[in-house]
Amino acid sequence: MTIQLKKPVASCTPIVTVTRDSYAGQLAAAPETTRRWLQANGFNGAPDTHLLVPGADGAIAAAWAGVRGADHPWALAALPRSLPSGKYRLAEGPVAIAAEAAAMSWELGGYQFDLYKPAKRELPVLMLPPGADAERGLLQAHAMASTRDLVNTPAEHMGPAELAQAVQMVARQHGAKFRQVVGDALLKAPGGGFPAIHAVGRAAEARRAPRLIELNWGQPQHPRLCIVGKGVCFDSGGLNIKGGEGMRLMKKDMGGAANALGLAQMVMTLKLPVRLQLLIPAVENAIAGNAFRPGDVFKTRAGLHIEIGNTDAEGRVILCDALAYGAESKPALMIDMATLTGAARVALGAQLPALFTRDLVLGRELVDTGLALHDPLWHMPLWADYHRSIESDIADIVNTGRNGLGGAITAALFLADFVPDSLPWLHLDLFAWNDTPRPGRPVGGEAQTLRTLLRYLESRFGG
Repeated sequence: MTIQLKKPVASCTPIVTVTRDSYAGQLAAAPETTRRWLQANGFNGAPDTHLLVPGADGAIAAAWAGVRGADHPWALAALPRSLPSGKYRLAEGPVAIAAEAAAMSWELGGYQFDLYKPAKRELPVLMLPPGADAERGLLQAHAMASTRDLVNTPAEHMGPAELAQAVQMVARQHGAKFRQVVGDALLKAPGGGFPAIHAVGRAAEARRAPRLIELNWGQPQHPRLCIVGKGVCFDSGGLNIKGGEGMRLMKKDMGGAANALGLAQMVMTLKLPVRLQLLIPAVENAIAGNAFRPGDVFKTRAGLHIEIGNTDAEGRVILCDALAYGAESKPALMIDMATLTGAARVALGAQLPALFTRDLVLGRELVDTGLALHDPLWHMPLWADYHRSIESDIADIVNTGRNGLGGAITAALFLADFVPDSLPWLHLDLFAWNDTPRPGRPVGGEAQTLRTLLRYLESRFGG
């Protein structure tokens, strides 16, 4: 914890926050010795830069820090890993960082995945006055850090069973109900079972057996919210095996599940008036004598038969059973999150998750919300004419298109066949990974769109 929600004391080192626009005025108002020091060291208030200012005794008297804006969610993210250890406070001035932004950006600015490599030094601590906004910032930071930890954990220590344990731990924290259907029980479950989940995960060893993980929380009188997360804990590609470079980051192929769990955590912590159902189909796409094969046809829970065009397009196969199961309860809203296609990354890169929805007005609203919150996503079309690309000669649909064109769209159309047209549905095709470092966002697992989705859920359902 690098944040303490306590009233700062005078001994805390002040942080003077400035923007490029405010810097000239703040410089002119500073004491002469401070002004000369800042000018001599070339500090100009650029975002994500800082300069330590000494006092007459040579000790640190203050830290001047450039920020993008008072309410920017990453305002202070560059400081925790740059400032010396000690206790700090935000100085009063024309650029007053919002408490929510201060808490979230500072806490995530100190994030490090240290399960195997402990931190080398003690991080500085920011003293913030307690309040609802600061607590909300910490809530978001902790949910995002938990999401990152799950994605960053290697597959050896984050298989389907361990992912289920993570969900169970969150369920206990919030008094939610937890259950899982494991292994061959997937074929015998009521309502048609979960044969597609079983088919993808059946080649893994027994301790990494496929499963459907389920968490339920909330009051029965509230509208149902169903969140589904893709939980492929490692993706070898199956018999259509990936190359070495393509397989290197496949511990993150459960990033959709990790983000779904992070969103569920925030929903429960804030006690949104919803009846939450979290569903995670969790598998390892392994290679063995009983692995599913290209050309195989499986009947899904929904009754549709799917042909396997490529075993490396397994995410949509496991999601179809989970989506069909979630739809049976007729939720007021269904959201699925998945590291689904490389095509989405080719189109939008690592930082922009692809959003698919049948509601074009809602799609535009979510894009605008994401831009305002600096938690972006981008609306992509569910282009109906492309559905013919996933129509099979021997089954209802095939899990790959006829060619590589529009791959993110055809994957979304595949999922859409398992979600009734009348059901409000959001599909997020995300990367769940930072490929380049930015303040507060080191290379590694990432939580994407959580703050945007939370804002939308609060707007839709109240809170």
